[in-house]
Amino acid sequence: MAKVAQNVVLSPSRDIPFNKLVLSQSNVRRIKAGVSVEELAEDIARRGLLQGLNVRPVVDAEGVETGMFEIPAGGRRFQALSLLVKQKRLAKTAPIPCIVRDTASEILAEDDSLAENMQRVALHPLDQFRAFQALREKGQGEEAIAAAFFVTPQIVKQRLKLASVAPALLNVYAEDGMTLEQLMAFTVNPDHARQVQVWDAVKNSWNKEPYAIRRMLTETSVRASDRRAVFVGIDAYEAAGGVVLRDLFQGDDGGWLEDPALLDRLVTEKLQAEAEALTSEGWKWIEVATDLPYGYSHGLRRLAGDPAPMTDEESASHATLLAEYRGLEEEYSGQDEYPEEIDARLGQLEVAMEALEQRPLIYDPAEIARAGVFVTLDRDGGLVVYRGYVRPEDEPREETAVQNGDGADAMGQGGDVGVSSWKPSGTYVGGTVITSGGQPIGVEPSDDEDDGAMKPLPERLVMELTAHRTLALREAIGRSPDVALTLLLLKLVTDTFRTSSSTGS
Repeated sequence: MAKVAQNVVLSPSRDIPFNKLVLSQSNVRRIKAGVSVEELAEDIARRGLLQGLNVRPVVDAEGVETGMFEIPAGGRRFQALSLLVKQKRLAKTAPIPCIVRDTASEILAEDDSLAENMQRVALHPLDQFRAFQALREKGQGEEAIAAAFFVTPQIVKQRLKLASVAPALLNVYAEDGMTLEQLMAFTVNPDHARQVQVWDAVKNSWNKEPYAIRRMLTETSVRASDRRAVFVGIDAYEAAGGVVLRDLFQGDDGGWLEDPALLDRLVTEKLQAEAEALTSEGWKWIEVATDLPYGYSHGLRRLAGDPAPMTDEESASHATLLAEYRGLEEEYSGQDEYPEEIDARLGQLEVAMEALEQRPLIYDPAEIARAGVFVTLDRDGGLVVYRGYVRPEDEPREETAVQNGDGADAMGQGGDVGVSSWKPSGTYVGGTVITSGGQPIGVEPSDDEDDGAMKPLPERLVMELTAHRTLALREAIGRSPDVALTLLLLKLVTDTFRTSSSTGS
């Protein structure tokens, strides 16, 4: 005869007034560290009680129910409700939804309390990311989401950013195919196709660390700390339609500029504007370049100017600063070291005096008419102007004949005799020729020149080729430790000894 399966019987639920509930001593949650009752109370006040309490009738010594109920499972919720009652936001007799366990049950109260805490499964992070995204898509703002779940708006932005990664990569993460740190790295570039491309390139590689993923996703971009970006300014770049990639999960030093071509155009335009401002000085030519080649002044004569004299006001200011500086030095001369505030003040005085002592040079107007200027950037993104260079072809004939006969010429940097590679043709602004790389600024090449010129590759192809090149180089260097050590030494030596001046040895 077949055995009849026993039906599962669930405990009944009922509403019990709050003042009839007490916390059971059988509740296994005793440690209070890290348990926030205040946040739960606010959440209950906002949305109501989502989960009822597990209670058992309290009986007297004879086993008779007293009308009170103890709570072995749901103590934190009960404490939150107690806080709301204490704050007079919830009535003492408010009905509380409860699951009532029979007093004759064989299941111990401690068993219920332990099971409620151990049988729960934490939400997968991806489910949380997508839940925040769903709330955002339904019109709830980031600030409102943050307030509802007691997190900062920055955390909400991070979760939304993670949810915006390519769906294919989210599926990989859901199946534990990548770590959360790796998923964070992919948020630096919003291009889903590029994200998938990089993952395909690194998933079977020995190096798929988050920093390597970030580097590959930004290798065609320009760091915000790049001197070109500093010179133009992030605000100007974004105003021109440029996009800045940001990393919400770690310091990114200002991010990455995604459009190098736009950045270079803005640099050229700003340098040209600076060059046009110099035309009022009367120079014959102005050469504009983001990077001046080594030996750019070979074969050029450098004008020797005289420092401009100080005005009466500047002389008085300098005398006042110098008097204060010497007074402080004399006052603290007997001490081993200056007090911190005095040392700082001396530094300020030195900077102020140096600014007054650095005088602009005054040149002979006749020399200015035949000389030129180089306009470029320094390594920190500041504007640099090198004035007073004369090309051999612009020298007066009499001087040239004498110099050729004597065999002596006051050459520019490097001391090499030769003809400058800079061409005089260019854009005329107020009688001054403005060029860049020997070519007029702002002048389009002719049709004949354009027909023979190489067309630029599509940006997507450049990105793909760059990625393949990076992987190939990385693999080749990894197989050749000697080459890797040589490249490292070259980098260290170059960074240590290379300066912005082209006179370095």
